[in-house]
Amino acid sequence: MTRHSLLTTVPSAPVTSVIALFALALSLSRHAQLRYGDSAARLGEDAWPVRCVFETLAAREQHRVEQLEAACLQACGRLPAPADVPWCVPDLVPDQEVIEVQHSELATAYTAWAMAVQHRRRAFVFWSYVIAVATDRAVQAAAEAFAHEALSDGNRLRHERRLAWRAQHDITRKESAERSEPESAALLESLLQRDVTLWSQLAPDDRAVLESAGVRVAAPVAGEAQPETAPLDDVKRRALRRAELLSTLYLDDADRALDQPSLDFAQKLAAESIARLASLRQAAEAVSRR
Repeated sequence: MTRHSLLTTVPSAPVTSVIALFALALSLSRHAQLRYGDSAARLGEDAWPVRCVFETLAAREQHRVEQLEAACLQACGRLPAPADVPWCVPDLVPDQEVIEVQHSELATAYTAWAMAVQHRRRAFVFWSYVIAVATDRAVQAAAEAFAHEALSDGNRLRHERRLAWRAQHDITRKESAERSEPESAALLESLLQRDVTLWSQLAPDDRAVLESAGVRVAAPVAGEAQPETAPLDDVKRRALRRAELLSTLYLDDADRALDQPSLDFAQKLAAESIARLASLRQAAEAVSRR
């Protein structure tokens, strides 16, 4: 997906009136609603999971527009006119990003939700900058409300993203409980490392495949005990299951994060865990084709 620098969200000048602030907010939401709605309309039945996400996002933005219009009428007595927009409105929902997801054959509901999370994060950063440079107290107060709403909405979207990831990978808490897997990430990391090491010991020829896929394999230690007796396929399935569960745990941690550093750290762990899971799956598939 095309990268969009957060620096492009920096306001070019302070917002000096509440009506100008509402003009910006409405412009941002109307563009997002148009972009999501247009993409949903262009997707066919074969892409219905992604289309449903776009339709939901478009409906959310339409609802936001209606709420903003009502709040603007109450606060200012009228709706903004085009002349009230103080400067060029930043593109927080870049067309190119939405088009890439729309046309990608690999796009999933998770991909679409993840894109929307980034869009709301940009909105939070944008309103934070508006607050920082504003000199009018009424503008600051209104912008603070917009920033808080963007943060809260981003958290809701992250929850939807996590649910989509679980559905995509068929991972649920019930399944993990039935398999008696621990919910401690640290313990699961240790168990997963042991599984991967055991995999390489039971099938020495697989070691190179695992390492080439980017999975860390512990080096054999001279004189160490023989590996446990277990069918190799069972060990592989167990390793993949634990890798999937770890990804879910880290995404859960991100959803529960109470501050930005905690969120960034949890998302970093989740991204690394998902990449590791993909590598393990690639390794298992490569071995099975040999």
